[in-house]
Parts: sequence; structure tokens; C-alpha cells
Amino acid sequence: MTVRPQPGRPAASRSSRPVVLGQNQYGKAENRVVKITRDGATHHVKDLNVSVALSGDMEEVHYSGSNASVLPTDTTKNTVFAFAKEHGIESAEQFGVHLARHFVTSQEPIHRARIRIEEYSWERIPASDANSQFIGADEVKHSFVRQGQETRLTQITYDGERWEIVSGLKDLVVMNSTNSEFWGYVKDKYTTLPEAYDRILATQVAARWRFNWTDDEQRMPQWETSYRQVKKHMLEAFAETYSLSLQQTLYQMGARIINHRAEIDEVRFSLPNKHHFLVDLEPFGLKNDNEVYFAADRPYGLIEATVLRDGCEPRIPEDLTNL
Repeated sequence: MTVRPQPGRPAASRSSRPVVLGQNQYGKAENRVVKITRDGATHHVKDLNVSVALSGDMEEVHYSGSNASVLPTDTTKNTVFAFAKEHGIESAEQFGVHLARHFVTSQEPIHRARIRIEEYSWERIPASDANSQFIGADEVKHSFVRQGQETRLTQITYDGERWEIVSGLKDLVVMNSTNSEFWGYVKDKYTTLPEAYDRILATQVAARWRFNWTDDEQRMPQWETSYRQVKKHMLEAFAETYSLSLQQTLYQMGARIINHRAEIDEVRFSLPNKHHFLVDLEPFGLKNDNEVYFAADRPYGLIEATVLRDGCEPRIPEDLTNL
């Protein structure tokens, strides 16, 4: 016969040298939810990877194993899918706001919810003129191809009173084939890199930006418009900056976002420098006039920095852009 222990902190958990529980959270990670919205023959796709982390009065479950305050992680998973039906997915940010508010307001032991979302974009596949006469024009409205430029990101944190929304993207690969230099740097006995006055500048952008919307009394940003505009200004700054260093380009990208988007107070970048080295073709009797490069994937320079609106304090964690 198995005797189940009664809930309650055992005396053995106390000792002459107390051990105290620190920060903790729990939830269900990477819930993949795809929502198809059918507008007649025209379909719309939202493809999210949602991770839920909850914290609050959770000491007893750690000390004694009592689950009296624990909402099962399976329930958080079910809630994600149910909310996709009940609320739809207008945007990753709006969906995360619905989830965070629900967990904090519906469960007394839960004081804080953090929702992290990755969004994968899809675009329609157009039908050829030759085929459309056979399959019908409506057929092209439900066929999609996965976009590969970047993965959209957002993190929604709510404590019952204040919101913190940090959105962003990762894996956005960009390149300038000219208008980039690198010279005048410190040199010591280990320096072998030649100065460059016309080089390729390439990077794989990971970026996060923090909205200044923090409570329900404020007007909520237009999340979809904001994302499109932030990406637009980021790319324009990259393309239009004559770069003497990747740091300079990073700053211009962040400054352009801050100057054009009033809803954003802070931008943080992590930019690995995707090095391109001129190949020595002289052994083959060929002159390489900035035409043929070797693209190195490792090791790489890693440039990271935060750009802030004047008077604002940084709040985006330094390691968040590396997740």
C-alpha cells in the first residue's frame, strides 16, 4: 500500500543554514498555433510559436510539492489554442495582451505573466495566367509560401497594473556591397587585418524595441503598422548610411526608428558582422577588383548596443537580443 505524503512544508526543509527560494516561473513553452481566418474564398494565416511563463505565490509547490496554487501547464497550452478561436489573432502583440491579462486576472496566485511569441509570415502564391483559366481565380486566395526574410518577435509582460511590450525580429540578413570602409583602428603586434576603403558590409539583424505603452489608460499602438514601419526605417537607415563602422550603422538604424516612431523609446541590436574577405586570385594570374569574396561564417565580430530616446532609461535586457 502506497502512502501519499500530506501537503505541507516538511520540517526537514528547515536547517541551521536556511535556503530561500529565489525568482521562479513556470508555464508551457513553444505552443505552435496556426489560425486560418476564412473571409469567404479569401483566407488569412497567422502562424505563431507562443511561450507562457507565470510567476506569483509559488513558494509552497517548491518547498513541499503542494499544487494548490498551480495552474497546470497543460491548461496554459489549452488556453493558447482556445484564445486563438475566441479572440482571433489580430497581431502577435494583441494576442499576447489577451493571454497575459487572462492569466493574471483569473488566477489569484499568479501575479505576473510573460508571453513570448515568434511569428512566421506567409504570403500568397499567385496563379499563372495560363492556369487561372482552369482552376478559377478564387483558387489563388488560399495558397501560401512561407516568407523567409525574418522571424517576428514580441514579449508581453503584465503584473496586473503595468504592461511592458518588447517586440522585434531576428535572422534578418542584410548586405551593402559598397559604401562601407574600415580603417584607422588600433593596431598591435597581433594585428594582420588590412585597412579597407571599399568593403562588403553584411549582418544578420536581431533587434528588440520597447513600446512606451504601459497601462490601459493610454492609447494602444497599432501593432501591425508599427512593425512594418520600424522594419522600413531600419532597412532604409542600413542602406542609406555610408558606413565607417558597423557601430555607426547600428546607431543610425536605432536613431531613425526613435525619430520616426513616437510609440518606441528604446531599441537594442545584436549585429554579427558577416565577414566577406577578398580572395587572392594572383596565383592564377587574375586580378580581383572587389569582385570575388570568401564569405566566412565563423568566427565573426559581434556588435551590440542600445539606442534610447533622450531622457529614457534602458529596460531591454542585454541578453534578450541573443535569444
